[in-house]
Amino acid sequence: MRAKITYLVTAAALVFYFVLVGSRGVMLIQSGTPVTVTFGVAVLILPVIGLWFLWKNTEFVRRANQLAAELDAEGGLPVDELRRTPDGRIDRDSADEVFARRKAETESAPDDWRCWFRLAVAYHDARDTPRARKAMQRAIALHDGKPVRA
Repeated sequence: MRAKITYLVTAAALVFYFVLVGSRGVMLIQSGTPVTVTFGVAVLILPVIGLWFLWKNTEFVRRANQLAAELDAEGGLPVDELRRTPDGRIDRDSADEVFARRKAETESAPDDWRCWFRLAVAYHDARDTPRARKAMQRAIALHDGKPVRA
């Protein structure tokens, strides 16, 4: 729940910033000189890119949460079997062991979105966020029946 609140507060702050920057861009365009119009258009591009990025990330999180709920309903969510250090962090060797099992499971069933979901969790636990994201994107695509690149 804490992560959701943090995400919502951050998203709201970004939207506020985008509106503020967008209004400055409009004001620059309304000035009417070639230089201010050029700057105004350039300033308006930033909030558009930011809103697109925020939307794509929000959609990704929403879809990943839907898959987690579906997998939970099936009883297929990965069990947290990781050892932890005294300060609560995941033990690296433990994460590597679980990752190896999840990778083998995924290699044996490469078209199963459930395996890709569990692999994404293992990548995340092993602190490999870019690969975790790619694995989750693949799980989402497989779940939706979309074509997946090899």
